[in-house]
Amino acid sequence: MGIYLYFIFLAVSFFASVVGAICGIGGGVLIKPLLDAFGVLSVASISFLSGCTVLSMSCYSVVKAKRSGDSLVDIKTGTPLAIGAALGGVAGKTMFQVLTDMAGNKDRVGAIQAICLLIITFGTMIYTIEKRRIKTHHVKSVIACVLIGVVLGVFSSFLGIGGGPINLVVLFFFFSMDTKTAAQNSLYIILFSQLTSLINTLVTGTVPEFSAALLILMVGGGILGGMAGRKINKKIDEATVNKLFIGLMAIIMLICVYNIYRLW
Repeated sequence: MGIYLYFIFLAVSFFASVVGAICGIGGGVLIKPLLDAFGVLSVASISFLSGCTVLSMSCYSVVKAKRSGDSLVDIKTGTPLAIGAALGGVAGKTMFQVLTDMAGNKDRVGAIQAICLLIITFGTMIYTIEKRRIKTHHVKSVIACVLIGVVLGVFSSFLGIGGGPINLVVLFFFFSMDTKTAAQNSLYIILFSQLTSLINTLVTGTVPEFSAALLILMVGGGILGGMAGRKINKKIDEATVNKLFIGLMAIIMLICVYNIYRLW
């Protein structure tokens, strides 16, 4: 990889983490398809690097909010969701590894991820636009929360996006959270699922090849992006967050279409 690509990866991880911290999507939903589009690393390597970046950003954001006393995380709901997401993260990682091992063409795995992400992102955008007309719920059951978390964890880990838009839709629909509350709870869930996914990768010895310098740059970009995104989130209203989120969904879909065309 040329030096300029290191700066590109740093910039992508930083700006994606800024948006991720503001909207609560973690940033992986933007990092993964964008870096896939460059085609300079394997699908597995980008998924791993994206996951580490999202983990660093979510860890900073959650801990900082807790220490500063302005955390909006609903522990009674968020913790069962996070535990379920952690379990689902292991399952999603296993699914990804099995599919990668079975695929004769490794790029085809990336195309499948892009197709799944495109469908999820499109559904998320439509829901966000129409959410005022959709009746929401207040799920209280711990078992139901864990099961919902498992589904979130499977998707986030398999797609290598950390959690992304699907977390917000679930928090809107099943728990009637407003945008900013959902954003913080989403990052809390992402923290658990990504940490579990990382541990699983290390324990099973399935860490892909990548440059250590690249990992450091992206993790650093994720933390700095989390810092910047947290400050911006405090200064803007919920309507602005919604507009940013919808615009981001449109960009992600375009990137997914390009990746499907390039990798299939």
